[in-house]
Amino acid sequence: MIPIEPTGLVPASQNELRSARRLLRRKDRSETGLFLAEGPQVVREALRPPGRVRTLFVVAEALDRHPELVGSAVEDGVAVRLVSDRDLGSLSDAVTPQGVVAVCDQVDVPLAVALGSAPRLVVCCAQVRDPGNAGTVIRCADAFGADAVVLSAGSVDAYNPKTVRAGVGSLFHLPVSLGAALPEIVEAAHAAGLEVLAADGSGEADLAELAASGELAGPTMWLLGNEAWGLPDEHAALADRVVRVPLYGAAESLNLSTAAAVCLYASATAQRAGATGR
Repeated sequence: MIPIEPTGLVPASQNELRSARRLLRRKDRSETGLFLAEGPQVVREALRPPGRVRTLFVVAEALDRHPELVGSAVEDGVAVRLVSDRDLGSLSDAVTPQGVVAVCDQVDVPLAVALGSAPRLVVCCAQVRDPGNAGTVIRCADAFGADAVVLSAGSVDAYNPKTVRAGVGSLFHLPVSLGAALPEIVEAAHAAGLEVLAADGSGEADLAELAASGELAGPTMWLLGNEAWGLPDEHAALADRVVRVPLYGAAESLNLSTAAAVCLYASATAQRAGATGR
C-alpha cells in the first residue's frame, strides 16, 4: 500500500470543485454520466474493481482514519485531491459529511441486461420517490442475494446522493436498471420467466401462506409501489398476484423499504430451501 501524507496530495482546484458540485443536480448527472459517492464504505465499494472512480476528494483527517482507502485510490491511478472541511461540505447534502467524496462513472445497465441471465429474484420500484427508501431497497436486494433492481420511469434518481448513501455501496454490487415504463418492465420479467408479485397491504394473497406453500421458491420479481399512494389499480393489474404482508400487531402498515426487506427475505429463504431440497 502506498503511504499517503497530506503534503503529498494535490489540493483541489476551484474548477474541479465546481464540476463536482454540479453533480448534486440530476440534470448534470444525466448529462455527464457521473455521480458523487460519499462516505468511506461507499467509496471503498466503488473502488472494487478499479476504473469506476474518476476523482477522490478527501479531508486531512480522513487520511489518518482511512489510509488504506486513499492508498488504494492512488494505486489505481485515481486523482486524489485534498480539500478543506468546508469545501468537502459543499459536495455533500448530508448534515455531517463523512470526509471522503468520489466522482464516479454511472453503473446502471439496460433492462435487457439486468434481466438477461436467468434471474431468480428481482425487485422493481414503481415510481418510488423517496431517495432513502430507494437506496435501502437496493441494499436489501443486495443483502438477500437478488439478481437485479429496477427503478421504473417516474422513480427517484438512483444517483441521488441520499440514495447512494442509503445503499451503502450496494449500487456497485448488482445490476440496476433505470427509467423503463412499468408495462415494459413486467413484460420483460415475464419473458425472463419471473412471476411478478406486487406487494400491497390490500393484496388477496398472504405472504406467510405463499411461503408455506412453496410458491415463493420460484423465480420472482417483487413490485413495490409509491410511498404515498402505493400501487394504482392499473399497475397492480400487471402483476400475477397482489400480496400482503401479514401484520400481527397494532401498526397499520409498513414502511416501503421495510416491506421490501420482508418480501425479499421470504423469497430468498424459500428459494434457498428449494435449492437444497429442505
